[in-house]
Amino acid sequence: MPIALVVLLLDISLIYHASRTGRLQPWAFIILMVPMIGALAYIVVELVPEWLGSHDVQKARKRVANKLDPEKYYRELSDRVAITDTIANRAALAEECVAISRYDEAERHYDHILSLPMGHEAIFALGKAKAQFARRRPADALATLDELQKTWPDYNSAEAHLLYARALQDAGRSGEALEEYQALLDYAPSSEAKVRYGTLLKLVGRVDEAKVVFTELLIQMKRSPRHVRKAQSEWIAIAEKQIAG
Repeated sequence: MPIALVVLLLDISLIYHASRTGRLQPWAFIILMVPMIGALAYIVVELVPEWLGSHDVQKARKRVANKLDPEKYYRELSDRVAITDTIANRAALAEECVAISRYDEAERHYDHILSLPMGHEAIFALGKAKAQFARRRPADALATLDELQKTWPDYNSAEAHLLYARALQDAGRSGEALEEYQALLDYAPSSEAKVRYGTLLKLVGRVDEAKVVFTELLIQMKRSPRHVRKAQSEWIAIAEKQIAG
């Protein structure tokens, strides 16, 4: 059997499989436009992980798939909202909008949710503030977070507190940001908060204090279990670079 015919049959089989499993876009285009290589890519990215069933392999497949078609999940969630417009579905869509830089759309979804009797919750106000901050609108994010605190005074969230400190910093209010970082570290000393606090200290000229913060973090991480160090590797690397610099 001619090789060209084998390749054609393989391509047709894989496109059929992609259509049956909801992967037609963008794989049909890739398989047809890049014969053989496209088919091999589909097998490696989509089929092998299914056969192996490994969690790490599945994560790798998702990363590659997102690069090939970054709005695939967005379209799926949009379809869900169009069919069943629930708070859960719209919140998932809003979160995905932030992930793919559709910040204005995300904010509209959060506003809609917050306007509903069952959607008037602090977690959705926080989501709105995240979208505003990601859109480089720190003043709006601060206003949303201030309103959140006023409306839900008993709502305690280290994530919201960290976002508030970051928004203050981006708004040029460094002194207030330092106070919020310090207050946050008193009850939720995360690696990210420590690194951001130390970095801001260094930016405002308090270099010795910054070095202490970075050094304490690195000592803490050296004493931590391996899985913790792996999870915090990004912030460890930044702390090491800040000390070296």
